[in-house]
Amino acid sequence: MIDRLDLWVVIIGLGLGSFGLRFVFLGLVGDRPLPAWLSRHLRYTAVAVMPAIVTPLVIWPNATDGQTDPARLLAAVVTLGVGYVTKNVILAILTGAVTLAGSIYGLG
Repeated sequence: MIDRLDLWVVIIGLGLGSFGLRFVFLGLVGDRPLPAWLSRHLRYTAVAVMPAIVTPLVIWPNATDGQTDPARLLAAVVTLGVGYVTKNVILAILTGAVTLAGSIYGLG
């Protein structure tokens, strides 16, 4: 059990840190153009964050108590392949969903 004071110190610290991080970009730099090198690197944020969110759900899904599931792996590979070849996010997501449903429920 965590002490109440420790909990509030962590909550307030995280809130201040989050505010400070946003303030640097929005408050201090918000009306100035960013340097080209920084803009170039910020474009890759979503490309880095999305796999970081999805990968644990594919490798260790809660639905299978953390055991790797071939159906989810197949759906992830199909999604990546279709996305890479077509450069179409919606088509990649839909084919991955159909592959997952087909693998789980035996459709097709």
